[in-house]
Amino acid sequence: MTIASARPAPASRLKVRPAAEARGVLVIIALGLVGYFVFPDDLAFLTRLITIALLVISLDLVTGYCGVATLGQAAMFGVGAYAVGNACLAGLTDPVMLLFVGMAAGAAAGLASGALITRFHGLPQLVLSIALGQLVGALANKLSGWTGGSDGLSGITPSPVLGLFAFDLYSRTAYVFSLVVLALVFALLLRFMRSPFGLLCRGIRDDALRARMIGAAVYPRLVIMYGLSGAVAGIGGALAAITTGVVGLDSVSFERSAEALVMLVLGGTGTLWGALTGALVFQIFEHFVAATNPFHWMSMVGLLLIVIVVFAPRGLAHGAAVLWARLRVRGAAP
Repeated sequence: MTIASARPAPASRLKVRPAAEARGVLVIIALGLVGYFVFPDDLAFLTRLITIALLVISLDLVTGYCGVATLGQAAMFGVGAYAVGNACLAGLTDPVMLLFVGMAAGAAAGLASGALITRFHGLPQLVLSIALGQLVGALANKLSGWTGGSDGLSGITPSPVLGLFAFDLYSRTAYVFSLVVLALVFALLLRFMRSPFGLLCRGIRDDALRARMIGAAVYPRLVIMYGLSGAVAGIGGALAAITTGVVGLDSVSFERSAEALVMLVLGGTGTLWGALTGALVFQIFEHFVAATNPFHWMSMVGLLLIVIVVFAPRGLAHGAAVLWARLRVRGAAP
């Protein structure tokens, strides 16, 4: 090795360019503006869509990037929502502070469950995640003093955002607030997943044995990623509690975890854009189909899933990328 080759790379080469993060924020804000002006009467639905999108993104962090099989992700979403509801009823009404409460509660739940789930692999891992999710659901039903039980936790009334923008019946403030939170979280995750830690998690997903052979501590990194996933899910749960004013048992249900996994597979695992795409497409399709045909909408949703899995088995995001690449090649051909 020569002295020249041993020199560190120039600072310009080591600098991380924020282009991907900026594009992510711009795309989300652009889509949000379209939703705001084109569907002004559906802002409550679009706000709920954002909260579920955060849940799907959190699931992608552990399933798509780390290869951890789980069907209990809604537990962290619900824990964040219940924590925010109780904090608000106790007198903490600032929406920004409530977001941090939900994030901390979700992260704590993620670290606790991840410490157990990531010790196993395959089917035991999946069964443990289901068991923990069912345990959280049962506790939420029994601890009615904190959760409201089957009636739900109601009376959650946050104060205006930054003391200026009050939550209104048309969900304008709730939608804009949720959109800004989604854009910021998405940009931070794009940067984090391109960091050495994020790249190592991908390596663990592809070959955990090889990662151990190069000296990587696999288990602690999986637990940390589970904690990050819980934080993102907790933010989604916090937004749900803040914007709707009520938290029900459905927030920790197995059905919500299963739907999140379906959305992730629909959009494509291992890419944040895939998680976001799957959440958007599934919920928008379900919303409009259910309104158009309330008797057979589940059959139509099932048909959509079958078609996408058959023709785009790696998800909509990957299928769209492949199609775009082919179109560019055809366009460049003489």
